[in-house]
Amino acid sequence: MSYYVHNIPGRLRVKTPIVKGDPDTGEDIRKLLEAVVGVDSTAVRTLTGSVIINYDAKTIDSETILDILKGKGYFDASKVQTKEDYIETAVTKAGGLIGKALFGLFLEKAFEGSALSLLTVLI
Repeated sequence: MSYYVHNIPGRLRVKTPIVKGDPDTGEDIRKLLEAVVGVDSTAVRTLTGSVIINYDAKTIDSETILDILKGKGYFDASKVQTKEDYIETAVTKAGGLIGKALFGLFLEKAFEGSALSLLTVLI
């Protein structure tokens, strides 16, 4: 999993592999960010590796928040995927899963109830 950033003024979403599956690190990040002046709230989703930061855009900007995360080792700007890369990866994974499911369904229907058909495929 790589890094992904989505920002609209006042709301920053950062996907980071460092948080995924690690509640302790997620809690450390939440505490770190909520102590920053201008950060209103932070939600950490360890299942997806996502950190959502709501902030006052008049007090702090997204670059400063990302710099704080980077300074503590929670963010690596050199590994950030673009929006297009992120979507392409998601679509590729979904397409692969759908393709496997359809192929499995096809095989199941093709050889449904026929032990002889299964034996023929194996030979």
